[in-house]
Amino acid sequence: MKLTMPRSIYLSKRVNRRAIPSPLRNCAKRNLELHPVFERVEGLRRAAEGSAHLSYSEIGTFRHGNEVHSIPRFCFLGPGSTEEPVRIGVFAAIHGDEPETAHAALEFLERLLKEPERARGYQIYVYPVCNPSGIRDGTRHSRSGVDLNREFWKGSKEPEVYYLERELGVLLFQGVIALHADNTTPGVYAYVRGATLTEALARPALQAAEAFLPRAAGSVIDGFAAQDALIRHQCFEGVLSNPAELHPAPFELIFETPQESPAELQVEAAVAALNRILLEYRPFLAFGQDL
Repeated sequence: MKLTMPRSIYLSKRVNRRAIPSPLRNCAKRNLELHPVFERVEGLRRAAEGSAHLSYSEIGTFRHGNEVHSIPRFCFLGPGSTEEPVRIGVFAAIHGDEPETAHAALEFLERLLKEPERARGYQIYVYPVCNPSGIRDGTRHSRSGVDLNREFWKGSKEPEVYYLERELGVLLFQGVIALHADNTTPGVYAYVRGATLTEALARPALQAAEAFLPRAAGSVIDGFAAQDALIRHQCFEGVLSNPAELHPAPFELIFETPQESPAELQVEAAVAALNRILLEYRPFLAFGQDL
C-alpha cells in the first residue's frame, strides 16, 4: 500500500524564518534541566547509540525568546523490515500539560528495545515531545501562546507546526497515532479518522487499554457524538494529521486517556493500545487491502 501525494504540499510551505535560527548545539542538554521528560529522552538517546534498531535525531531547532528548543525524533526499525517497511508515526505532548503522553511514547520505545519482534516489518517514528516549551512550562499552549493542535495545514507560522508538517509531508506515514490526556472524561476513548480500517484498529486498542483504565461512557465525549468510546470522522479543526492529499488515505487515530487517573495507569493503557495496533494492522498488510 504505497502512499502518494503532490510534492508541492511540503515544498511550498513557508514559515517565519526569523523564528527559526540556524541549528544550535546542546539543545537536549538545555532541555534536560527543565523537566523529567527530557531526562528520559536523553536516556533513550544514549540507548539508541548502541542499538541496531533505534536511532535518534532532532527535526528542528528554534527559539522562544532567549531559550532554544528542539523536537526529538526516535526511529525504531523492526526486524525483518523490507526496503519499504510500514511507516507509522506516533506523536505525543502536542499539549504541554499532558506529560503522561510523552512518558507513554517513551515507555513504548523502551519496551520495543526489549521486544523488537513486536515491530517486525515496521518503521516507527516517535515524536515524544511535540511541544517542548509547553512541556517545560506545564501549559497546553506553546511559549508563543498558541494551541499547536489547532494549527495544522492552515498556513501556520509556528515553528513546531512547520517542522511536524514537514515530517508528515515527507515521510508519508501509512498510519498516524496521536496520544492525548483529557481532564474532562473519566475513561479512555479514541477519535477515528482517515482510512476505513481505522475503526478496526481502534476497537481492539481500546479493549487492550481497558486492562488498566475504564472505557469512557456516554453518547457525547469531548463535545462530539460518540458510541462505544469512539468518535467517528469528527474532530477539532487543525489537529495534527496527515496531509489531505494522500492516497490511499492512511489510518489516523487519536487515543485519549483520562488525565485525572494515575499517570502510571495512563502510560500502561497507552502502551497497551499502541502494541495492539501494531498487532492488528499486520493482517491488513498481509492481505494487501487497499483501505
